[in-house]
Amino acid sequence: MLKKISNVPFSGTPEQEAKLKAVIEECKDDKSLLMHVMQKAQEIYDYLPIEVQKMIAEGMGVPLQKVYGVSTFYAQFALSPKGKYNVSVCLGTACYVKGSQEILDEITKILGIGEGECTADLKFSIEACRCIGACGLAPVFTVNDDVYGRVTPDQVKDILAKYN
Repeated sequence: MLKKISNVPFSGTPEQEAKLKAVIEECKDDKSLLMHVMQKAQEIYDYLPIEVQKMIAEGMGVPLQKVYGVSTFYAQFALSPKGKYNVSVCLGTACYVKGSQEILDEITKILGIGEGECTADLKFSIEACRCIGACGLAPVFTVNDDVYGRVTPDQVKDILAKYN
């Protein structure tokens, strides 16, 4: 599945930029440390927006395409910020068979964003996962650490309303 580029405007701080530049300065002479720099950047910003990817590419002396390629290949990297409430819908076999795709579709419709995206107010983000280990409660989704099982599409709106 392709990762989506953030629909939220970048709002990094000078302090974050200074931290990233310090990491890059330490590592810039060893291109094999690109992944390390990217991991540190994600720790600093919580995700890797294109603006951060450009800083890394320029600072490390590598093509932006390489940084983007690594950020989209590895699941540990996010191109969009996580919302205050991260909604994760299980699409594992048991959940999928019991209708989790319909749950995901309803959530994206209600929030007006797609999988891998965050609302502009940074309140909600949506992701799909493969299994959360609650197959007996299928279909399941979580909002942060809250687990909702045996959910039907018509229950989604009321569940999400608890977080407004």
